[in-house]
Order: sequence, then structure tokens, then C-alpha cells
Amino acid sequence: MIGISDIEAAAQRIAGHIVRTPTVPSPGLTALLGAPVTAKLELLQRTGSFKARGATAKLLSLSEAERAAGVVAVSGGNHGIALAVMATALDVKATVVMPRTAPARSIEIAAQAGASVRLTDGMDSAFRLMTRLRDEGLTLVHPFDDPVVIAGQGTVGLELAEDAGELTDVVVSIGGGGLIAGVAAALRARRPGVRVWGVETEGAESMSAALRAGGPVPVPLSSLVTTLSPPSVTRLTYDHVSVLVEEVLVVTDRDAVRGCLELAEHAKVWAEPAAGCLLPAARQVLERVGGDARIGLVVCGGNTAPGELIGWADGFSLL
Repeated sequence: MIGISDIEAAAQRIAGHIVRTPTVPSPGLTALLGAPVTAKLELLQRTGSFKARGATAKLLSLSEAERAAGVVAVSGGNHGIALAVMATALDVKATVVMPRTAPARSIEIAAQAGASVRLTDGMDSAFRLMTRLRDEGLTLVHPFDDPVVIAGQGTVGLELAEDAGELTDVVVSIGGGGLIAGVAAALRARRPGVRVWGVETEGAESMSAALRAGGPVPVPLSSLVTTLSPPSVTRLTYDHVSVLVEEVLVVTDRDAVRGCLELAEHAKVWAEPAAGCLLPAARQVLERVGGDARIGLVVCGGNTAPGELIGWADGFSLL
């Protein structure tokens, strides 16, 4: 299990390389949800998502031999962008494996940053190619199955604990579970009374399935939210969530896209569906815990092109 000392060490390591993002009360979301809301605006992070934290922490921990070999990662979008940008900044050669279903903008940004981008037909095959490239000698920077990466993501929770006012409940999106594992570990140490809730989208329910099964299991993927769509979680992230997280909630793709529109209208931020799913999940939290809750939202990323969001919203008759 990741401890607070691991997260504090990661914070010291990555300081100067990443942004301490704003933690702000949101009057608009407070009015929308009917309860006080504080937003951790991680979409203002370098590369547009929290992923820069874990990628940087891992890159700075590598030996000279590991750096010289070059790094490889698999990604539905944000981890690939983060690794490509931060590896170039630190003079490390990066290979990023992405499914063709990843957002075109994410693929383009990773390539423009200097990474060698390898495309596959889906996330399952992307993970297989990543494993093969690791076996051929590249240094793996896993998006979530790595304690150093999780500690880096946990710095989000460390800052939230230090910067937010009184909170009762914090809602965090789950893909592979690295972010929520780190955030929950930080909050358990710094604000032990705060409940942490996870959220997934239908068709990307790897953590929900693991909790039902008592451990990681492969899941079929159909959600449009590719950044929340690993083929399974891992024992490392499962162990953290099963102990530290109150419940993992599941929302529809439609509600995640509607959440993006609500974030734009009421919070004045441009978020991707991986963050849009926070609002329908927060409504579920309020139904469970009552009106005295004070909600924290980790707005994890904003790497969605306007045309993509408009297309999804139009497809769901939300416009």
C-alpha cells in the first residue's frame, strides 16, 4: 500500500516540473447540486490532465540504464500525452501505444511532442503490444500498475487536503485506478474523516467488476470514454480501492457527456467525459449521504476537442 511518506517524496521529486493546480470553491456547481462544491482543477495541469504527475515521478526515478533504453507506455489518451511531453522535456526517448479509438487529438499531440506512436485495433491489443515492447528492452511506465506512478498521482490528494476547505466527500474518476488509489491514500492520512467515492462509466467498469469478483478480472469495453477504459485493473489498484474507497459508482456515457456541458455552463471549465462523469456521480453521493455533504471534485482532465464533445452531445440529443 502507498503511504503518505511515498506521496510526500513524490511531491518533492516533481516540484518544479508540474503545476500546483487551483483548488477552488465553485458557486456555479454549488447552486447546481444544492451542496457546497470545491473543484480541484487538474485539467489545468501540464498536458491537460493529472497524468503528468505520475509520468514525471516515474521518469525522474529511472536509472541511467533505464533512461537510455527508452520508455514505453500504453494509453487511451492522457497518459500517452503526459509521457510524450514529459519524456521529451527530460531528454528520454518515448514510445506510446494507443488504440485507434483514442481521441485523434491525443494521438496527434503525443506524436508532435516527439514520441513514437504505435496504434492498435483496441485496448486489449495495445496492452499486449506494450508488454512485448517491454520484453524487448524498453522501460515500462505503466499508467497505473506502479507504486511510483500512484504516489505521483497521490500528490493531487495531498494538495487537495492542504488547499480545500471543509469536505465530507471527494469524488474521483476511475480508469485503471491509479488516481483514486493515490488520492485516497493521501486523504486517509491527511483527512481521515473524508469519504472517497469512485466513478466509472458503463462499458468501462473494470474496478466495479473487480470489486464484485474479489479481484481484477478482464472486462468488455464499450464506453466512449477511452481514457477510463483499461481491459482490467490490477491487484495494486484494486487493493487500495477495496480498502480506502467508500463505493464505486457507475454512470452512463450520456450522463458523462451531459456533465461536460454542465461543467462548461456552471463551472466555466472545459472538461473531458472522464471528468464530466463526476457530476452524475456527485448526485448519487448526495442521495446516499444527505444534504449536509460538502463535495470535492477532482476535475481530472480537459483533453477533448470541441468537435468530439459536440458530436457526442448531438448524438445523445443533449443540444
